[in-house]
Amino acid sequence: MDIGKSQQQPVRFNAAERRLIRRLRSPKDVQLFINRLPYNTEPKGDTLRSFREVVKKGTAHCLEAAMFAACVLEQHGYPPLLLGLESIDGLDHVIFVYRQRGKWGAVARSRDPGLHGRKPVFRSPRALAESYFDPYIDYTGRVTGYAVTHLRAMGSYDWRFSRRNVWAVENMLLEVASRKIRRSRQRVKRERQKYRDYLAKHKKKPLYYRGRDKWSEIPKHFL
Repeated sequence: MDIGKSQQQPVRFNAAERRLIRRLRSPKDVQLFINRLPYNTEPKGDTLRSFREVVKKGTAHCLEAAMFAACVLEQHGYPPLLLGLESIDGLDHVIFVYRQRGKWGAVARSRDPGLHGRKPVFRSPRALAESYFDPYIDYTGRVTGYAVTHLRAMGSYDWRFSRRNVWAVENMLLEVASRKIRRSRQRVKRERQKYRDYLAKHKKKPLYYRGRDKWSEIPKHFL
């Protein structure tokens, strides 16, 4: 797909954005790029920046990174799909998801090592979402459900280039009905205690999870 020729948007990328999109041609390229971006801790208040503003500011939190990935990879033929992970503590996580040779993968940014991208090896969005269950468990977090949303459902809403916070994206994600993910209380209790013990002993977040071979590259500082 040629850069800027999406039927949903007129050509609006500037020269720097075009160069970046040409360089980031695959989900792996985008994952490595956002791994290097400082995480947006929103020091001056909540933000929800568009692709253009992420490029300009050089920082992103999870939803901003997911929208960045959606915008870049849309120009290479990938539908702009987001998967929202619902957590019992209200600290939800959003990732960009894609399908490659019939399998599902993800591009994501997080403050937790286990909540980044996934290789395209999962048979369904559910299987992909379930791969985040154990790494999501910390002192309060636990995945309770997931939902996949197509950003083109927003029509002409400008989530790609707006200079303002694009809160309508977050509102749309919150309105989508989620599919439940259930695990036993014993498993959650065991994983939470394991997390607490590891953090107390090593003073860093764990990387011991099963299925880590299915993760995409994570930021180097976690290693």
